[in-house]
Amino acid sequence: MKNNMSAGGGPAFNGKNYDFKKIIEWLGIILKCPICNAKYNLEKTQVIESEQSEVFNEARILIHSDCAKCKSSVMFNVEIKGPEVFSVGMVTDLTGKDSSKFKKLGPIHVNEIIGIHQALKTFKGDFISALTVKK
Repeated sequence: MKNNMSAGGGPAFNGKNYDFKKIIEWLGIILKCPICNAKYNLEKTQVIESEQSEVFNEARILIHSDCAKCKSSVMFNVEIKGPEVFSVGMVTDLTGKDSSKFKKLGPIHVNEIIGIHQALKTFKGDFISALTVKK
């Protein structure tokens, strides 16, 4: 799902400082659930991360929302570049709590990837044994 919407110079988009709460309210009017077409409930929407550049008059917001009607979850990346707003959303199985938890973990390190690669080399296809905690 991709939208290219003009911000229209409203109070959420007034120059260099963006009011993220107003932007989310504005998006709640515009964006609908891709599964059931219901409007998003702001109480089920949270900002996972945001950043803005006053120099370039730009902002980026990562938003997670749960549909109150069908219970599906969607993450939106919203980019504001001057008067234009771009949003891309994707359906996810992550909850809002999951999204916050994974954000705090940071990037995966090279040694972790190498460790996974080594484990997969010897993996025999038995997920139950591989994922069961041995006491």
